[in-house]
Amino acid sequence: MKTSRTYAAIPPGETIKEQLELRQMTQKEFAIRMNLSEKHISHLINGLVELTPDVAFRLEMVLGLPASFWNQLEATYRENLAKVDEENSIDSDIEIMEKIPYSELVRNGWIRPATSKFEKVITLRQYFEVTSLSIIDDQKINKIACRRKSDSEKSHYSLLAWAQQAKLVARNRDVGKIDIRGLKEHIPEIRSMSKYTPDVFCGDLITLLSKYGISLVFLPHIGGSFLHGATFVDGKKIVIGLTVRGKYADIFWFSLFHELGHILEGHVFQEDGTTKSDEDDADAFARDILIPPSDYDHLRSIDCYSINELLQEANRIGVDVGILIGRLHNEEIIPHNALNSYRTKYTIS
Repeated sequence: MKTSRTYAAIPPGETIKEQLELRQMTQKEFAIRMNLSEKHISHLINGLVELTPDVAFRLEMVLGLPASFWNQLEATYRENLAKVDEENSIDSDIEIMEKIPYSELVRNGWIRPATSKFEKVITLRQYFEVTSLSIIDDQKINKIACRRKSDSEKSHYSLLAWAQQAKLVARNRDVGKIDIRGLKEHIPEIRSMSKYTPDVFCGDLITLLSKYGISLVFLPHIGGSFLHGATFVDGKKIVIGLTVRGKYADIFWFSLFHELGHILEGHVFQEDGTTKSDEDDADAFARDILIPPSDYDHLRSIDCYSINELLQEANRIGVDVGILIGRLHNEEIIPHNALNSYRTKYTIS
């Protein structure tokens, strides 16, 4: 017997068991009379196999109760079993639903509003395209490589919700075949775009990446996710989702090259997702692409980090000056509040 808060599913085997007890008949004798194996009779009594019309007819012969009676018991059991499983599944999904920033997804227009917990669960199942929210944790469908500053249960589910929206947006975009070699050849061109404003580079960046099987999607940041970007394979394309968390150019470009690093290193194709080592490698790739080691050594040789000196360095290296300032902040070479007014801020819709 299986139960939930509201329902109980009692297999016909319980009634069979009662009938055997009334007759003081063993399951072994009953199996012989039914011309079925003892194993099958045991499974039948415990609700592990279906009570078929053929078995119902045999029960009518052996126990004297009409086949229609047994068929109805089986139908009722299966119906109640589905209700039990669904209610238990809903209860489990409610626990997951409460960890997902539902209201924020609604504000972004990604899902419809709902009032009851049941409605929210159903809406999220449809949004994630699953029959149960527990499935969204399956590594086989969410091999996501990402850059974020925290890893908690709440941020985990926020990431999954955010990545699903990136997947849905990318689904409607046509891209070429995945071409890792072609992407690698155009990394310098992508890097040079950091000197321009989003209204200039965004369209060109999306078009360029699409040629190599990559759909670039810009999405609002979800509170609590600590997310900068995420990359994953969806069908025959690679999806890169980026937020403008922090709104600074250096964070944006570091996040983009971090995700491109996951692609070039093959991390996005791994069955078990990315490891801590993979994330470190992607960080190193982004760091060294934006400011090559030799240029960073030259940057470190400067005696005074005035804005004029940094502007000259940025012009020589070929990147936005904010990328240099952000690196110096991150390495704690200059205070985190120094020269912030010279870090370019982006607005990307």
